[in-house]
Amino acid sequence: MSVLRQEDLSQPRNVAPGFNALVIDIETGPNLGFVWGLWDQNVGLSQIESTGSVLCFAAKWLGDPVSKTIFRSTFHDGEDVMIEEAWDLIDQADAVIHYNGKAFDMKHLNREFLLAGLTPPSPHKDIDLLLAARSRFKFVSNKLDFVSQQLGVGSKVKHEGFELWKKCLEGDTAAWQRMKKYNIGDIKITEEVYWKLRPWIKNHPAVGMYTGEVHSCPNCGSDNLQRRGYYRTNASEFQRYRCNDCGGWSRRSTKEADMATTTRGVT
Repeated sequence: MSVLRQEDLSQPRNVAPGFNALVIDIETGPNLGFVWGLWDQNVGLSQIESTGSVLCFAAKWLGDPVSKTIFRSTFHDGEDVMIEEAWDLIDQADAVIHYNGKAFDMKHLNREFLLAGLTPPSPHKDIDLLLAARSRFKFVSNKLDFVSQQLGVGSKVKHEGFELWKKCLEGDTAAWQRMKKYNIGDIKITEEVYWKLRPWIKNHPAVGMYTGEVHSCPNCGSDNLQRRGYYRTNASEFQRYRCNDCGGWSRRSTKEADMATTTRGVT
């Protein structure tokens, strides 16, 4: 069997028409409170002066150029407009792509939706690239910046650290421009990491269910499939397929496979 590299694939970045995948990343403000020390502190609720909230978000539809990235912030647009637009984008999405989004971004956004009196946006599938990185690989670090550099797709935008957040909270216009650049930069590398990880992602939303191409690669929706042997359990046998567009693997029962060959001519 010959080695298949991503550069040998037909369409490693194909986006199936009808599958609306949104790439999103948020930035939040810190909790502000009163403390007596710097080490091993137990901060009570009575010491909290204000709780952190979403400061801004960047988002783009999978496959769109980076120039079409949407950026909204409390500084530029106001909190209500920012939150309502985030809700609207997620409401349109079949899937939302993020890095640590299930534990962080989406929960923060859901809280903001609730506090704003909004009902839940329409259901979608989450594609959390951090979970994919943790489950399939053993990187020295699973941080987005490290993984993106390991994959050779870029790195996070550099900034001054916590001082950037502090300046943004103070309304510093120049700091907000740097925050915008940083947030959009995360969208760029998150999408690039997605293209690299896509054929490796288990339980990826079955794209064919959204496009109508049910006999297709579940990860990218392509019908450019090649039969590659069988997968057998103790009770069943499945035809294996490799996608010539994205490199992902799929399977279906041998009966379904024979029907697909008859109707679609899968090689």
